Amino acid sequence: MSVLEMKVPSPGESITEVEIATWLVEDGDYVEKDQPIAEVDSDKATLELPAEESGIITLKAEEGDAVEVGAVVCLIDTAAAKPEGSSTAPKAEAKPEEKKVEVKEAPKAATYATGTASPAAKKILAEKGMAASTVKGTGKDGRVTKEDATKAVPSMGTQPASGTRGTSRKKMSMLRRKVAERLVAVKSETAMLTTFNEVNMQPIFDLRSQFKVAFKEKHGVGLGFMSFFTKAVARALEMYPAVNSMIDGKEMVSFDFIDVSIAVSGPKGLMVPVIRNAENLSFRGVESEVKRLAIRARDGQITVDEMTGGTFTITNGGVFGSMLSTPIINPPQSAILGMHNIVNRPMAVDGQVVIQPIMYVALSYDHRIIDGKESVGFLVAVKEALENPTELLMDNNPTKALEM
Repeated sequence: MSVLEMKVPSPGESITEVEIATWLVEDGDYVEKDQPIAEVDSDKATLELPAEESGIITLKAEEGDAVEVGAVVCLIDTAAAKPEGSSTAPKAEAKPEEKKVEVKEAPKAATYATGTASPAAKKILAEKGMAASTVKGTGKDGRVTKEDATKAVPSMGTQPASGTRGTSRKKMSMLRRKVAERLVAVKSETAMLTTFNEVNMQPIFDLRSQFKVAFKEKHGVGLGFMSFFTKAVARALEMYPAVNSMIDGKEMVSFDFIDVSIAVSGPKGLMVPVIRNAENLSFRGVESEVKRLAIRARDGQITVDEMTGGTFTITNGGVFGSMLSTPIINPPQSAILGMHNIVNRPMAVDGQVVIQPIMYVALSYDHRIIDGKESVGFLVAVKEALENPTELLMDNNPTKALEM
């Protein structure tokens, strides 16, 4: 028998451990070479693990196991013949195991002591604002002891429950846990501050209404808001290079290129793929790249390299209906722009009150290297470009700008 040991490949530099998110095959299945057999989570992305050879597979790790890079996760008997009528299709759908917790009480004969609290227990329950009848007593004949009172946790409501009260638990993915750690670290390790402004989106609405059909027919992608925001950000970063910088130890590192990270929602949670050299891209180039990266994130095909190295981040909470927020910096970057929903609001225009589509925008930044003057100036520059895109983003020739 010829047995191949399949080891966990390195998903990227500095990654030493991955987690088996989902097995796409079952123990004893016949697999074909290059067939996806598992999804593995690193702290940066979810990747597929393909079979290195054809044969009968023996699994050596369970879903949810954390395994080191280079560790053996399965064996493939390459000498085994493919069984007649066998299917190598992956499992239709694999979901993280959920543990439902149900509380069942054994019947107990009630006596005068049942539910009665001892003097010490009564004092503790009074401090917690709890009634003795809400605590299960473990003392003789069901008496509520001091220990019962100490362990008792007040319920989240005082009314008796009339529906189901089960709970479920599932393990957070390695990626989700890493995101949580990074977000907490940002709050404690940076001097984060947020400044706000508002943008009149009517000029962009007018341009999209005029050119969106021809743009879609010519380029095969829609003319969305992200291309306007990306180009406005690229222009503002060139005007305020400190915002396109980051701290490395005791040094401030500035970049002469603009790699814009865009936050997108994927099946494994928040993903932040990067648009490289955004300063050189046309409207078509930005929209095509946004679409490509969003599809790869949605399909779980995004790679570590595609999500690292950004110098600035744009996040759009408006797609979920957010009116205003304070986005958290994406480390090691020093600033992030938050887009929000567009709402018709009264606005003074040339001395008249008119209804305009308004978006609130927010810039969170690290005050250690970005001063208030630079942060406010940057956000004002973004606002100016979005409210006057024909002149500041299209060189007064939108037809030519959108044909490129």
